Amino acid sequence: MELSVTTSHHDDVSVVTVEGEVDVYTAAQLRQTLDQEIADGHTRLVVDLDAVSFLDSTGLGVLVGRLKTVRNSSGWLRIVCTSDRILRVFRITGLDKVFGIHGTLDDALGA
Repeated sequence: MELSVTTSHHDDVSVVTVEGEVDVYTAAQLRQTLDQEIADGHTRLVVDLDAVSFLDSTGLGVLVGRLKTVRNSSGWLRIVCTSDRILRVFRITGLDKVFGIHGTLDDALGA
């Protein structure tokens, strides 16, 4: 399955919407988009994973790496996700305690 990654801006927050499967083959596309947003000075990020059907450790690594990068610039990275399958990956790895995970984009923007 292909991966679609799009970006929009809400005030000073970049919203990266991801659709499809994030795995060893597609994670580079997500990494590139997030790195470009950060390079452009956007260190407040929301990554919307609601349309993601699969997320592996490579995808998690991309998210963790970018979280560290934005935190070093006093920024943050929040996740939007309601899929039990994807949320289970965050819970199993303990990353649900590291990321702010929200049920809606509005919740993530307002947190």
